[in-house]
Formats: sequence, C-alpha cells, structure tokens
Amino acid sequence: MVAFRSLRPVRLAGAAALCATLALSACTKSEDTGGGGGSTPGTGGAQVAQTGAADGPTCDLEQYGAEELDLSNAVVGFSQSEKEANPFRIAETESIKAEAAAVGVKNLLTTNANSQLNKQISDIQDMINKGAQALIVAPLNSDGLEPALDAARAKNIPVITVDRKLNAEPCQDYVSFLGSDFVEQGKRAAQEMAEALGNKGKVAILLGTSGNNVTTDRTNGFVDEMAKIAPDVEIIAQQTGEFARDKGQQVMEQIIQAQPDINGVYAENDEMALGALVALRSAGKVPGQDVQVVSVDGTRGAVQKVVDGEMYAVVESNPRFGPLAFETLQTFLSGEPVQQDIVISDKLYTKENAADEVGNAY
Repeated sequence: MVAFRSLRPVRLAGAAALCATLALSACTKSEDTGGGGGSTPGTGGAQVAQTGAADGPTCDLEQYGAEELDLSNAVVGFSQSEKEANPFRIAETESIKAEAAAVGVKNLLTTNANSQLNKQISDIQDMINKGAQALIVAPLNSDGLEPALDAARAKNIPVITVDRKLNAEPCQDYVSFLGSDFVEQGKRAAQEMAEALGNKGKVAILLGTSGNNVTTDRTNGFVDEMAKIAPDVEIIAQQTGEFARDKGQQVMEQIIQAQPDINGVYAENDEMALGALVALRSAGKVPGQDVQVVSVDGTRGAVQKVVDGEMYAVVESNPRFGPLAFETLQTFLSGEPVQQDIVISDKLYTKENAADEVGNAY
C-alpha cells in the first residue's frame, strides 16, 4: 500500500460524518430540501455521493492494467473543456487546483481547451508527453476524445472524467465518471416549473450545447417529467443557447418575438437563464410574474435572482469536484476498487432556502 494517504474525505458541514472513503462507499443523505437527490442547506458547497452509489460495477488496477502510484510524487494532469468565463468552470478548476495543493500533489498540469475539441485532444496528448501519470478530464463532448483516450490507454494512464459522461467503456477507456444525475436535474426542474405555472402554460427550453450527455439528459428529464405530471404545460420552443449568457439572451429575444404569450422558461444552465432575464425585461415582461424561470447550475448570481423573486428555482449542479476526484483517484491507485459511476447529490434552491444558501453557491 502506498504512503500517500492524507486525502481528506468530502464532508457535509455540520453533519457528524459522511464517508471515510467517498469514492468507494455510499453516503447517507440527510433530509432533502426538495425533489429527489438533494442535500440539506448548509453544505458549504461540498459534494456528496448519493446513497446507493456503491451498488454498481467497480474498476480496479488489475482490471485496468495500471500500477500502484503515490500521487504526492506523481505528475497529474487536469484538462478543462471550456473557457473560464462561466462560473461553473471557474469553480471546477479552482476546486481541482485547491485540492491538489491540499493533498500534497506537487506537480499538477492544467490545460483549457476553450471549447475546442481538437485542442482538448492535443492538450491531453501534450500532458501525456510531459509525463502525466494520472488524468482528470472534464470532457467537452461525449464523443470525439478517442485519440486522447487511446494515448492514455497505450500507457495505462488512469483517467477520471468529471461533469460530462463519455460514450466510451468505463474501466476500459477510462476508470470512472464523477458527476450529477442530469436526467434527475431535468425532472426536478420540470416539477418546479409545473408548480410555478399551476400545471398549465407555455414553456420554452434553452438547450445547452449539442453533442454531450448533459444537454440530452437535462432535456429528456424535463420533457418526460412534464408530460407525466403536467400535460397541459406546452413546450413551444427548444433552441440552443450553447450554455452562454449572450446566446441565451439572443435566443430568448427570438422566442419572445415568435411566442409573445410564453409564460415559462427552462434554461439548462444559469448563464443562459441570466441572459434570458435580460431579454424578458427588455421585452417589457416581468420575470417572476409574467414569466417563470427555472434553471440548472447553482451559481451565486442565479440563486440571488431566486432571492429577488426573478427566478422561481435553481437546481444545483455542483462543480466542486476536487476532493471527490482526488479521493477516487488515490483510492484506485492504492489498489482498491472504485465505482465506475459516482453520482453526486445536488441541492435545490427555492424561495424557501435561497436567502440562507446564496453564500454557499459558487
């Protein structure tokens, strides 16, 4: 067994204890704040693995073909997918860097693909050429990273993926995926929207970027749940805002012109929601009164809009992967099995808890 065992488990602030090894074991969730898969207020932004997470298939060194490694003496690479103008990406990168320092990783390589798939491929290959012995990757798309994965696999370099799932084989093309249940996020957003509209109205969906499972799952979760619980809510438009604030505003302006009687907007991230609010106000509509807005992410700006009454609810998608990623990586590299899919619990911000929780948002 390696000597590097100083990694700290991710804990829920104020709770007695969650997990000794979060990457390996299921954690007991505290009382939900609304909807499935949530955690209590006061987490301070910590990620928590869902109850039952330890029931799925696992991956270990022998299966993957890797060797034990002491991370304190290793070269670790982190590949970020998108430019850090988005609060999610800022918080994610900061979390990785902070945890690497906290647990004693002396050599952390970081790259940013700036939303270019070819650059992310070359970024990962460059880190491998610079001696990376373990990789944490936030994929830009679910497909297309095969050349980079092949380069890592050729050297049996373990790859942990975070926040977007690859259309690839766990424990073969990569070790493990860490992220949210994106279908569940869509379902929770639909539940909040149905409540906000009294189960009747016209809703537009601001889609994320195409080509990744986040957009697909958040859309399917929302559409399927809405059809089940509120069939009188009509989804009148689905257009991509590419997870960007300016694009979300532009698309919202177009939708308002085509559908002036719209009274609900589901944005698949907070940046698009904040852009949509600008478009709604410019069109003379009062967000929170004329049009109800629900989004996914949990950025501080969006949670504040819930406090202000301009947004109805925000479903969290927690970006602070650092502690969980390094705990998972070290567990794996010490010879113990890790889950191939580690699903985290996400909070729900509503008018009941947003004022208390805005300080914990990112």
